[in-house]
Amino acid sequence: MVTKEEVLSKEVEQIDLEKVKNIRELLKSFEKSSIQSRNLGKCLQVYEDCLKDPEHPLIFLGLAGPLMAGGLRKVIRDMVEYNLVDCLVATGGNLYQDFALATGSKFYVGTPYADDVLLRKLYINRIYDTYVDEATFDTTDKAICAIADKLPKRAYSSSEFLKILGKRLKDKNSILYTAAKYGIPVICPALNDSSIGIALTMHYYWNEDHIVIDAILDNYEITQLVMKTKKTGVVYVSGGYPKNFIQQATVTLESLEIIPRGQTKGHDYAIQLTADAPHWGGLSGCTLEEAQSWGKVARKAKKATTYIDSTIGLPLLVGAILQGRAYKKRKRLKFNWRNHRLISLKKI
Repeated sequence: MVTKEEVLSKEVEQIDLEKVKNIRELLKSFEKSSIQSRNLGKCLQVYEDCLKDPEHPLIFLGLAGPLMAGGLRKVIRDMVEYNLVDCLVATGGNLYQDFALATGSKFYVGTPYADDVLLRKLYINRIYDTYVDEATFDTTDKAICAIADKLPKRAYSSSEFLKILGKRLKDKNSILYTAAKYGIPVICPALNDSSIGIALTMHYYWNEDHIVIDAILDNYEITQLVMKTKKTGVVYVSGGYPKNFIQQATVTLESLEIIPRGQTKGHDYAIQLTADAPHWGGLSGCTLEEAQSWGKVARKAKKATTYIDSTIGLPLLVGAILQGRAYKKRKRLKFNWRNHRLISLKKI
């Protein structure tokens, strides 16, 4: 029988800001506090354990929500630059806005209480409390369409097309630019659900011969990433369809009969930052424990969830990791693709 003394064996430690010198020390103090600060501290623990794992788990980063408008562009770019992730799965909106920022668009401070009818008359778009000049987005649409117009007319995966976009950029703070620089796959399984999709619709409409984005190639590519590595880790920011796309990559191995039914091991490390509650039954708020019932997260996975606004949680988490330098000994992965087949995956 568990004793009262055993249950009350750990005290909550009050956060002492007089002793906190940087972001990392703040998050380490969170580990012994309570509520979502403790959960954010647990996310730090799990993420650093994943980065230090000698078996080098392949780390997927799922990105949803208004992250570019929220000012997180360089935070995410730095996750790629400092080798904190090996593959990105993102909403098209975030990737489009990254490209748009690299080609001259800007976000402006606004208010959620704006006169939206007036904003429409002024050709200004609102993302909660942030504004963007729609005229610059029109220019971006046409730039992406022009790139597609010059490509060989065949099928492309989203990662292949996004790599082409990244290589066209010169902005070192761009996520797409940095991912292309290091050969990091960036997958958008619903590319059509974004302004990139609008740009490709323009390309389709104005060209009798046109390129095709084959979404099933995305499934094929991410499944091979799971096949080629012994362990995997996942970082989910705001949930959305990138979360499930990454999660289902492990169970796809069962459907392909690569492993026996019921023996999917799931992801070995998992953290998520979300502002959605689980009791509505939606994917963005569902727990990592629920994912274990599907075999998407391993039975003995190291995992943590914090319910927090990503514009607050992600800079704190990444800042603490960069200051702790857990990534220093981690080797970067080199992907050798041939016609969408992953020939080899090497540490360099």
